[in-house]
Amino acid sequence: MKKSGQVTIFIIIGIVVVAFAVLAYIFYPEIKTTLTGSSDNPSAFLQNCLEEKIENTISDLSLKGGSLNPEHYFVYDNSNIEYLCYTGNYYETCVVQQPMLKRHIESEIEKGIENEAQSCFDSLKLSFENKGYNVELRKGAMKVELLPKRVVVTFNNSLTTSGQDSEEYDKFEVILNNNLYELVSIANSILNWESQYGDSETTIYMNYYHDLKVEKKKQSDGTTIYILTDRNNGNKFQFASRSVAWPPGYGAGGVV
Repeated sequence: MKKSGQVTIFIIIGIVVVAFAVLAYIFYPEIKTTLTGSSDNPSAFLQNCLEEKIENTISDLSLKGGSLNPEHYFVYDNSNIEYLCYTGNYYETCVVQQPMLKRHIESEIEKGIENEAQSCFDSLKLSFENKGYNVELRKGAMKVELLPKRVVVTFNNSLTTSGQDSEEYDKFEVILNNNLYELVSIANSILNWESQYGDSETTIYMNYYHDLKVEKKKQSDGTTIYILTDRNNGNKFQFASRSVAWPPGYGAGGVV
């Protein structure tokens, strides 16, 4: 009985090993491309190629108020932070400078990654050619979208391979997990307060969004630097506003 039980166990183990080997043989190409991002999986290839550049571009513009190269800015902590709401006069509320802030940022991301994206597609094409394929790459429009908890970059490029196997790929997507959409939405709300009342009450945002930190840094010329930080991942968005500024020596209550 003991020997019979041992034989049964060995048979079961053998079946499991064979089944595992068959599954590994079937799914190995998919596993390999997922891990390496080879050209056999163009979407994974582009994701690996572009993800860091997109992340760095978002980080850069987020610390500058939404523009890679701000034209109208306040220098704070060695950074040029763009005015998203501004008036040069005293006692007046500011005028929003980027009324379509979300779209503006999407456009800035597009400009920031354009050259790198072209290089990645060239590398993808070359990777197929090195494997003996004939490749035709047709460039289409690129679109960046800030969406809840993610940034999606869509390329309407098409890539056709011919040789041992013929394939056609189109509409590539690269997705980055990032909550810039949420931070920009809160920034827009603050800008609405600034443009209507000349100030904002930041505690209401932190009371409602417990993972959000909102800092308001008042400057001597009437400028306010807002810094929005996600406490979970450290993502930031900061911008400048100048609204209802008082002349030097004056305050809301009169001469100081």
